[in-house]
Amino acid sequence: MQCSSACNSTMKGWSVLQLFPCVLLLTFSLAESAALRADLTHVDSGRGFTKHELLRRMVARSKARLASLRSSACDPALTAPVDHGGSDDVGSSEYLIHLGIGTPRPQRVVLHLDTGSDLVWTQCACTVCFDQPVPVFRASVSNTFSRVPCSDPLCGHAVYLPLSGCAARDRSCFYAYGYMNHSITTGKMAEDTFTFKAPDRADTAAAVPNIRFGCGMMNNGLFTPNQSGIAGFGTGPLSLPSQLKVRRFSYCFTAMEESTVSPVFLGGEPENLEAHATGPIQSTPFAPGPAGAPVGSQPFYFLSLRGVTVGETRLPFNASTFALKSDGSGGTVIDSGTAITSFPQAVFRSLREAFVAQVPLPVATGYTDGRLCFSVPAKKKAPDMPKLILHLEGADWELPRDNYVLDNDDDGSGAGRELCVVILSAGNSNGTIIGNFQQQNMHIVYDLESNKMVFAPARCDKL
Repeated sequence: MQCSSACNSTMKGWSVLQLFPCVLLLTFSLAESAALRADLTHVDSGRGFTKHELLRRMVARSKARLASLRSSACDPALTAPVDHGGSDDVGSSEYLIHLGIGTPRPQRVVLHLDTGSDLVWTQCACTVCFDQPVPVFRASVSNTFSRVPCSDPLCGHAVYLPLSGCAARDRSCFYAYGYMNHSITTGKMAEDTFTFKAPDRADTAAAVPNIRFGCGMMNNGLFTPNQSGIAGFGTGPLSLPSQLKVRRFSYCFTAMEESTVSPVFLGGEPENLEAHATGPIQSTPFAPGPAGAPVGSQPFYFLSLRGVTVGETRLPFNASTFALKSDGSGGTVIDSGTAITSFPQAVFRSLREAFVAQVPLPVATGYTDGRLCFSVPAKKKAPDMPKLILHLEGADWELPRDNYVLDNDDDGSGAGRELCVVILSAGNSNGTIIGNFQQQNMHIVYDLESNKMVFAPARCDKL
């Protein structure tokens, strides 16, 4: 690690990213174990939505994401799934990571953090663009920007990109990266310095050179104006954790209705896991992905789910229900890019019946999106809700109440006061997805070196 520049700043209250030219920049080599940090914001945070609206938007995004995931088994030519929740601006993102690219003045980018994809890209000199919240990245003003040449092993090899080749005009490597919702980004593969926060010093930014990313020039589809691109955190060689060569990364999502930022850590030792844990620290091994899957088609983090308990009722399904099938379908993944956990239809039906049997409230009617809500009579205290436990290999994950129940106050919409169980059916899919609503205020560590996930309840706003 070496200092690359320094200057004094008295501008309190500004983020490190806003003050990149006026903070101490530390250059990290990819082999170092020092942790990097970045801020995450939820796509709906601080936008004034009621809880009814937040739930509707989460349901819409989750269903669209699920539809995208289902299509992946049918079309291996496409890569990672990114969802869109419909035409009413529910968006395609969940949590957005804030970074800087380029030198000497890092340019801000806002990328959808996606553990279900690999490529990192941002709009760059684009001819087909979508609106974004920050200026489009300008390669010409970065001293460290370079295009990946055709001669590079990355270009034209499916182990890195399913579709790439040589641009004859300038002998640089072009790519086309498709998503399951038929969105696509096309452009040139590039290399530049990425700037993060250094977690041990509030006034310090950490710069990492030679990170490869897509300079998206034609970006068409269901992207939304809260992002400038996507940061793949999946298992493939071009994901951000893979390029940084970190042994682990972690995130801790604050509650989505809060306006506080969430932290993501790349590398380092998880010393703060025990210090900030508010409950037991557990771990479960990652499960193998589908055997023989096409390159780039399955960048997900699979877990071994053995069963589910609602209250005192263990649902009548064993590990085989949640396991990968011989045709590559099924399985259980943990996913930052899906809002709400979903189970196969038969499991969800059993889960719904268990909640209905144990919650002494009438089921709310009128919902066509599959959600389960209970009507709470006026002036009546809401009852205790049955516990919900996910039985993973080596760990029983008892979800905090706020991670599967949403208390919807009467907001004048006509729905009245409700308690909603924030779990969905996967419909025709036989796969299970553990979404980010269930991960709120949990420190989730992806221990890549030991091939396991470590998790503990935590005060994410204190990390």
